[in-house]
Amino acid sequence: MAAKMACVKALAESPGLTSIPSTYNFTQNQHDHEAVSEIDPEDSIPVIDFSLLTSSSPDQRSKVIQDLGKACRDWGFFTVINHNVPEKLMEMTMDACQRFFNLTEEEKREFAGKHVLDPIRCGTSFNASVEKVFFWRDFIKVLVHPEFHSPNKPVGFSEISLEYCKRIRQVARELLKGISESLGLEFCYIERAMNLDSGLQILIANLYPPCPQPELAMGMPPHSDHGLLTVLTQNGICGLQLLHNGKWVNVNAVPNSFLVNTGDHIEILSNGKYKSVVHRAVVNNKMTRVSLAIANGPSLDTVVEPSKELIERQSEAPAYIGIKYKDFLELQQSNQLDNKSVLDRVRV
Repeated sequence: MAAKMACVKALAESPGLTSIPSTYNFTQNQHDHEAVSEIDPEDSIPVIDFSLLTSSSPDQRSKVIQDLGKACRDWGFFTVINHNVPEKLMEMTMDACQRFFNLTEEEKREFAGKHVLDPIRCGTSFNASVEKVFFWRDFIKVLVHPEFHSPNKPVGFSEISLEYCKRIRQVARELLKGISESLGLEFCYIERAMNLDSGLQILIANLYPPCPQPELAMGMPPHSDHGLLTVLTQNGICGLQLLHNGKWVNVNAVPNSFLVNTGDHIEILSNGKYKSVVHRAVVNNKMTRVSLAIANGPSLDTVVEPSKELIERQSEAPAYIGIKYKDFLELQQSNQLDNKSVLDRVRV
């Protein structure tokens, strides 16, 4: 946590806080807050039954692979049910994240970190060193694979997060096999091409405290995620919105499910057939929202480019230039977060 900037949790807990400091005023997109559309029942967020993906029935598996492809093409987002990760483990991991945010500012400052690839980095906003407007969010980011790291407090955080991230990695790899097949590639294509045995996995816990002027502030601005798949859970408080067909859509999570979005590197790999989804986090004035995102990406040294097999089969020109995952990550994490600004840099 940068010494010059207190966390939002401390600010939100200031006695008698009735308005936000001007540095948190996200006014340029204020009109955006109102433009939230109701989901058309005919076009609702896709639900993927994970148990069918691992089913021994070829018919069930091929149907869910089709559904997965459609979800990646039309939404870049889907809900995963029947995923086999114990609900108790999900609850314990969320509780461990909440206990981390309840540490004192001094304790959290031990994990401040400076570089985007520091193994443990605790902070506020997104990249406070370059931002003119700050976001109503505190975070901890921990690199958990290929090498596992963890803060040494609170008690139990390390053991719980190790087990949880391992289980999420298994879910993500099965989903990526299905996505490979949905593109007409071998089921292990993404696994091999992205060197997933050494793939980067990051645990990101976000805290969005109650905000006295939620219509002026923003938890996280519109952006897409780096990497392949982000697997998200939250503490029962909504705040995630997706940009779908030009309109913002509220996401309401089904209990004991995962919210999964496709990242920029699925878009690059599929040569734009599947799109990474632009999303944002809005805040409220009553309840603290905690979300836990597990980002699953290629290995840092992998140069990600459109699949040669896909390009040859579809007789298309590559729509993106190859870029090493580490370079993409550093570009995104060290600039201001803005829609798909980094992905736009690698478009042909």
